[in-house]
Amino acid sequence: MKNTTEQDIPIPERSQWMRLLSALDTEKLMSQVDAVSKGWQISPKALPQSGLGMLKLQDSACNEPFFLGEIPLCTAWLEILTPDGRKTEGAAQIMNDNIDLVQALAVCDTILANQLPGYERIVDLLDQGNKICNQEKQRRKMMLAKTRVDFSLLDDVGDDDEN
Repeated sequence: MKNTTEQDIPIPERSQWMRLLSALDTEKLMSQVDAVSKGWQISPKALPQSGLGMLKLQDSACNEPFFLGEIPLCTAWLEILTPDGRKTEGAAQIMNDNIDLVQALAVCDTILANQLPGYERIVDLLDQGNKICNQEKQRRKMMLAKTRVDFSLLDDVGDDDEN
């Protein structure tokens, strides 16, 4: 967490916003965004798109590129004109196929990046998403700890050929 608001509320790096907001219930997120952006003129800078993208990785042995497979990909880039005349832009790109969600996330990106009215409500959503992500991280840690294997007993096994 790096940035802070005027009330010294720490907010995560911008690169984390989509991950944290995507952890929230979609309906809850979209209703909050609708409430904050009521009366704003929101128009696309480019048409929102949903489809499949190819995941390209590097082969570690030969250092050659290969395609692992397809992933759902959704993008939105929009412009917001607030009633007070502020004109701002925001964008979002997520591994999902929900165009309404990616548009709501792009609105959140614009609000957070430009500290538009309702900014504090979106920061609160980031905090809620952070808590959800931390709970998931702890759950995965506990699952991993349960699968840990102790191989130290294998060292004590005698060699069968020693007779």
